[in-house]
Amino acid sequence: MKHLFIINPAAGKKDQTAAYEAKIRPACEARGLDYEIAVSTHSGNCRTLARRAAESGEEVRLYACGGDGTLNEIVNGAAGFPNAAVTHFAGGSGNDFVKIFTETEPFRDINALLDEPVTEDFDLIRCGKDLAVNVCSVGFDARIGTDVAKYKKIPFVKGFGAYALSAVVNTVKRVKEHYIVRINGEVIDGSETLILAANGRYYGGGFHPVPNADPQDGKLDVLLVKGVSRGKVLEVIGKYKDGRYADFPDLIRHLRTDRLSIQCDDVTPVNLDGELRLRKNVDIEVAEEKLRFFHPACVSVSEEDCVKIGG
Repeated sequence: MKHLFIINPAAGKKDQTAAYEAKIRPACEARGLDYEIAVSTHSGNCRTLARRAAESGEEVRLYACGGDGTLNEIVNGAAGFPNAAVTHFAGGSGNDFVKIFTETEPFRDINALLDEPVTEDFDLIRCGKDLAVNVCSVGFDARIGTDVAKYKKIPFVKGFGAYALSAVVNTVKRVKEHYIVRINGEVIDGSETLILAANGRYYGGGFHPVPNADPQDGKLDVLLVKGVSRGKVLEVIGKYKDGRYADFPDLIRHLRTDRLSIQCDDVTPVNLDGELRLRKNVDIEVAEEKLRFFHPACVSVSEEDCVKIGG
């Protein structure tokens, strides 16, 4: 079996290549593993490296060394290949996907990742030619999410702080758009602040909008947040952030589905795990491909990750 560690030097506030290598080499050599370290050179390169390894046909474990964007790229390269399994050797500031597990620190521990990990299948979100592990969102939220990376570069700003800063800046711009949403046989034509299709439970370095989302149930948890004023949006987003969407039943609607489509008046930002796409018509569905994800044996998917909705 081959172990391929794909390092994204652009993840986080500084290049962590040397720190990753200092952990990887001694751990793999002590175990006599067949391993390789590949360092990404440009945007999209992580995806290319993962695809090349998966297409070899060799049994391979792929380690996404970086943040959620790095994981997204590698999943897009490896999804659908039964010989390839992926994990997150977490080094970003958010590391949101692995928050579905009972603990996240083992994903920073090379020994925990190497010693008899458990492999499970997880759902993925398909949006056109792209896949997402965690979320796909459109509107105000997408503009916030895709701007977060640039705010993380500011000294002392990270995680939720970068998301909050992006939220304030984007509130000044605009907070609602006209969309036509088709979901579960219903057509919803109106003004929306944001539309979220969630597979995971966390994103944006601290947002936890659908605490009971299950990435293994074949469904997407969708939140439709109606168009609100600038004065109201931060209050609504605060409840949304904490998974308390039921506190605003007239403004935030929760549905579960395996597909939906969004028709936009103009080309609009689409957020895929923090990666930006521009679309006018957005088709979102549970992907046919599954994510073969391996994780430390000491953790499992949390079954208690919930809040008292509406309480």
